[in-house]
Amino acid sequence: MLNFSFQNTTKILFGEGQIKAITKAIPKGAKVLVTYGGGSIKANGVYDQVAAALSEHTWFEFSGIEPNPTYANLMKALVSIREHDVDYLLAVGGGSVVDGTKFIAAAALYEGDDPWDFIAKGQPIKQALPMGCVLTLPATGSESNTGAVVTRDGNKLPFSSPLLRPLFAVLDPAVTLSLSDRQIGNGVVDAFVHTMEQYLTYSVNGKVQDRFAESLLLTLIEEGPKALAAETKNDLDVRGNIMWAATMALNGLIGAGVPQDWSTHMIAHELTGAYGIDHARTLSIVLPAVMKIRKEAKRDKLLQYAQRIWNLTDGDEDTRIQRAIELTEQFFTAMQVPTRLSHVDLAEAQIDGLIEKLTQHGMVKLGEHKAVTPDVSREILVAAL
Repeated sequence: MLNFSFQNTTKILFGEGQIKAITKAIPKGAKVLVTYGGGSIKANGVYDQVAAALSEHTWFEFSGIEPNPTYANLMKALVSIREHDVDYLLAVGGGSVVDGTKFIAAAALYEGDDPWDFIAKGQPIKQALPMGCVLTLPATGSESNTGAVVTRDGNKLPFSSPLLRPLFAVLDPAVTLSLSDRQIGNGVVDAFVHTMEQYLTYSVNGKVQDRFAESLLLTLIEEGPKALAAETKNDLDVRGNIMWAATMALNGLIGAGVPQDWSTHMIAHELTGAYGIDHARTLSIVLPAVMKIRKEAKRDKLLQYAQRIWNLTDGDEDTRIQRAIELTEQFFTAMQVPTRLSHVDLAEAQIDGLIEKLTQHGMVKLGEHKAVTPDVSREILVAAL
């Protein structure tokens, strides 16, 4: 096992009705900016619950944070922050809202010329407004980690700072009952791929991490389809297991002390940045292709994955690996997401532009061995056709 330092300070408030707990979680004297997306929280009752919980606080709101939040839109929130002297943020929504709010938290106190510099140029984030969140769509794990992704002019880029970890996160499975099938499928697949990118590398004898990761993969495979099935889609136990799995998939625990491979994410970001494809749907397209092209580098872990997740023990190694990849694709299909570029109307003609963007963004040595060069990324995209 590799040396590691692990700390996660986000307080998790899990369970039905926990939105009321934000009354005590946010200091009474705080001036709060509530951030959210397109307004679905007003239709499903979440907004009313938040308003009731903040009835003794001074609070304002900023709406319209879109999926794959954009720099230009997020910068508009700074006007409200300065006008009202806001000193606390509450994100109410899915991963995009939480990511966007992390950007706002850092941008509000950024002392440089342009907050984009702490993303594109890696300028340090020295201070940020405190924030909490009410999660409505389990997927990204952003509710209890330090990372986020923001898009500007077609460039979707990640950034991270310990100062951006939410102080608390409300996880109420009941609020996910109003999600569409598309949102459910996307969320499950996003969490699944997060887990895979910290698991499917090479062994360092991190048995605890491996078995934690495998438990998350098995849970998502078991519960994901139930959330889409008519007879079980309103089962709060199903929704709760998915919600907790998505949080655990990217809160730092399963990635501590083991190598990680985020090449799927980096390649997939270019698909979203260029074509606006849902984040999870880019992941479901790219991951199987990564598994195929990087098969030799990942052979031992692929065999472990085949045995422990899909119970594949018969046949030679290549047969088991191939079958594990096929079953992964079948799971993605069951979650109603694409597994090929052709499924989203992209062809080989688009690959050159994607490779150019990867190179422009410095994504030229990806993977657990830094061996995924632009040429290898091209092979992966060709395999995804």
